[in-house]
Amino acid sequence: MNLNLTGHHVEITPALRDHVTLKLERVAHHFDRITSTHVILSVDKLQQKAEVTLHVKGKDIYADATDTDLYVAIDQLAEKLDRQILKHKEKISTHHRDKQPDVDNS
Repeated sequence: MNLNLTGHHVEITPALRDHVTLKLERVAHHFDRITSTHVILSVDKLQQKAEVTLHVKGKDIYADATDTDLYVAIDQLAEKLDRQILKHKEKISTHHRDKQPDVDNS
């Protein structure tokens, strides 16, 4: 997974980078076909915002979270992203499943 981390009005410290990487690794355990990840961390007055765009085959998955604490926003973002990835994975598995032929027992 290629991780691109950007900060708007915030310096990306090694602690922030480690926290984002740790949270996104959990998402990668559920779905291993993630080609690239772009994370934007920004600060606007008292609001801390975390955004992520995951590029997977056939789809881009976007999530964002806002909180007064950037670490909490990253945690919320990871939870949202986890739900979206699991939903996407379930949708892929049901579309690729072979359909059973209808049997007429008349």
